[in-house]
Amino acid sequence: MKHFLNTQDWSRTELDGLLAEAARFKRRRLGDELEGRSIALVFFNSSMRTRTSFELGAFQLGGHAIVLQPGKDAWPIEFELGTVMEGDTEEHIAEVARVLARYVDLIGVRAFPKFVDWSVDRQDRVLQSFARYSTVPVINMETITHPCQELAHALALREHFGSDDLRGRKYVLTWTYHPKALNTAVANSALTIATRMGMDVTLLCPNEDYLLDERYLGWARDNVAENGGSFSVSHDIDSAYAGAHAVYAKSWGALPYFGDWEREKPVRDRYRHFIVDEAKMAMTDNAVFSHCLPLRRNVKATDAVMDSPACIAIDEAENRLHVQKAVMAALIAQPSGMGNRE
Repeated sequence: MKHFLNTQDWSRTELDGLLAEAARFKRRRLGDELEGRSIALVFFNSSMRTRTSFELGAFQLGGHAIVLQPGKDAWPIEFELGTVMEGDTEEHIAEVARVLARYVDLIGVRAFPKFVDWSVDRQDRVLQSFARYSTVPVINMETITHPCQELAHALALREHFGSDDLRGRKYVLTWTYHPKALNTAVANSALTIATRMGMDVTLLCPNEDYLLDERYLGWARDNVAENGGSFSVSHDIDSAYAGAHAVYAKSWGALPYFGDWEREKPVRDRYRHFIVDEAKMAMTDNAVFSHCLPLRRNVKATDAVMDSPACIAIDEAENRLHVQKAVMAALIAQPSGMGNRE
């Protein structure tokens, strides 16, 4: 049985198949691929696009989505093994995942890091625990990576450039300022999918403190070796933007300061000038700009950039609906993805 936890777990051929199916769903929104099927959407963190697109996607394919929020409208869940459960948690993931799998055909999980200890958060325990105990496919709705966003981004790039082949395109993944230290998930995923598509990728960040986890830097290098293109790290804004064909913006917290964000804040405050503005975009080769949303205007990117024809963030956001339908349909269709229906 195959889960959808990271795109790196899927072959390039499989990813191309998902993107082609998503493009078909974009032309034909309604289908019966999930007729009589159901998905539990388990949200440990808030959402707008993810919840809306998954609920609508299941409905448009004839399925039914059930939204659960542990600690709010569902019992708090324990994930540690061997824990004496005398605290706030009421049931263990070993029971939760197995019971849900008796009810539904798919399980989606959204669980952000705790932002205390990266050595713990990088293990992705919540998602991995669901995958370990569930007998139906599990979908990552964003944890420390965001694979659904990756596919939506890749589809938007293909649509804009009019080709499934993105090789030879210079892609800049740029850190931007934000008043809070944010999750690295989208940055990890953007780096992963851009290198997977064979693009010439530059990771632009203020200094080495803002480098992504070595796991994802390693994936990028592996992807280049397999798919072509290139990968480099830059701390220089002018050279990174020069001649770019695509600019993707995201803010994230510096991993060396993980859990000590007050100490990091004066560091990040020095780099407000990393905002994506008209001057930087003018250095590119008529590049497209995108962001996963939500985006704080005039903090991460200016109004002029967001409102320009070069901005494909809305296209990318729409594509979440279509790529997630493709993922759900593919998981349901696999012989071992029938879940409790077998």
